Amino acid sequence: MTGDLVGGSQGDPPAVRAGTRGDGRRAAGARPVVVRRSARRKRTVSADLRDGRIVVSIPAHFSPLQEDEWVARMVRRMDQKYPFGPPPTYDAPVEQLLGRARRLAGEFFEGRGVPDTIGWVTNQNSRWASATPARKSIRLSSKLQSMPGWVVDYVILHEMAHLIEPSHNARFWKLLTAYPRTETAKAFLSGVSFAANRAAGRTAGH
Repeated sequence: MTGDLVGGSQGDPPAVRAGTRGDGRRAAGARPVVVRRSARRKRTVSADLRDGRIVVSIPAHFSPLQEDEWVARMVRRMDQKYPFGPPPTYDAPVEQLLGRARRLAGEFFEGRGVPDTIGWVTNQNSRWASATPARKSIRLSSKLQSMPGWVVDYVILHEMAHLIEPSHNARFWKLLTAYPRTETAKAFLSGVSFAANRAAGRTAGH
């Protein structure tokens, strides 16, 4: 990253870097880092994981040395909070699912949140799906395969939203308002879970 990308005023574009200024690169597979300078910030520094990138926000008056120091510190913190972990394994990785995810992202997320890998698994018994933002991977419970397509679309969108915004915060739920059947799909899945739990309770009672 060159000095003119990080040294200016509030109007400067955010700088995208592969690592800290030392050698200009991070370890293989590391996430890209976006540095945003803000004239409104005086002393605080923050970092978020968004759409597979670490976004570090710093005060506009920081020197290049201060930037390097704080970016390195915040990147370490985010790597600890969202570790890469082992590569995902799937019982049935399906190329069609990746195409479906791309279509949904283009229709509802302006092309964002597309996973690198997505597939069906049979070992998820307590939740419908899971996402690993650090690896941009999504694992879908095979139990979804018998459900309506619009419900599966919601689950895929839900997990893709996690690749953009890992937490269940206001930004996360705002993303899902773009899908018109979000609330209906949530109610459907809650009903399925309720029925399954009730049936399990009856079995245990016998």
